[in-house]
Amino acid sequence: MENGENKKKLSPKDLFNPEKMKKSGTLGQAVKWLVILILFLLITNPSLIPFLPEETKQSIRGTWEKLFGDVGKISKSVVINWATLFQVIAIILVMIVVTSLLSFVLSKVHPKSSKGKSVVSLLKSALYYITVLIGFFWCLSAMGVNVSTIFASVGILALIIGFGAQSLVEDLVTGIFLVFEDQFNVGDIIEVGGFRGTVESIGIRTTAIRDVGNNVKVINNSDLRNILNRSTADSFAVTTVSISYSQDLEAAERVIKDFLPQIRAKYPEVFKADPRYVGVQALGDSGVELKFVAEVDEKDVFSAPRIMNREIKIAFDANGIEIPFTQIVVHNA
Repeated sequence: MENGENKKKLSPKDLFNPEKMKKSGTLGQAVKWLVILILFLLITNPSLIPFLPEETKQSIRGTWEKLFGDVGKISKSVVINWATLFQVIAIILVMIVVTSLLSFVLSKVHPKSSKGKSVVSLLKSALYYITVLIGFFWCLSAMGVNVSTIFASVGILALIIGFGAQSLVEDLVTGIFLVFEDQFNVGDIIEVGGFRGTVESIGIRTTAIRDVGNNVKVINNSDLRNILNRSTADSFAVTTVSISYSQDLEAAERVIKDFLPQIRAKYPEVFKADPRYVGVQALGDSGVELKFVAEVDEKDVFSAPRIMNREIKIAFDANGIEIPFTQIVVHNA
């Protein structure tokens, strides 16, 4: 596998985390492009190089103008000096401090409701995008770029949003509607595209879902369609256990009636009510199939049948109720 495939994609908040940037290789890439930018500005604008003789500066400038025209205009579009450099550094530090403080405040907010958790998750995600955008345009303004002119170019921005950023806007709008329409919230168990898991977070662009195997799937909000929210209705665990045809069915049902309440008493954190015996499910090839149902939380819908199977087997063994199994009968000629 190539190195590029092993690198994790960084979120905007990771731009303020040097450790994550270093691990992902982004810090090295940023430094490399910064050096290239500085070299480009120095070569195309030799007047910025203090130690070069004036004749050399004129020669380099003349060469570039013959090849590409007046490249000195590049330096005129932005103001690059020690004052602007310190301003940019100060702006970045201010944005880091503000982001850290707001993140700290949001981390201390622990809503009890699922919707409250979803709103906090959305705000955490939006915080980093907003602070990065504000910091970016603030830095441009400090370097002399007319930011108001950029925002005034409504036609160009509309084209960018309409074509280049269409998916981003769709993710953003969908994420907001997901939270405020209560389709699902943080902590809900949902099923989307065949993937079933618990909603870990709802971001401004993506939603993270963790399954029972602890695998996390990150899905763009605009791709969340045909969602099945398992947490909005009661969940039931179902299991089927067979008894032998030679067994007295009515006697077995009396035993079942006595021990089923004990299962809930033993596992109150799993079962919301006593498991119920709903009757004979089928007359199988080797036994009578009995069906059991229990009301549980959606998170326990797979563990509850395993518990019921264990407790039913123990109770049947204690009362001499035979569970049939495949046997091979050999007849001598």
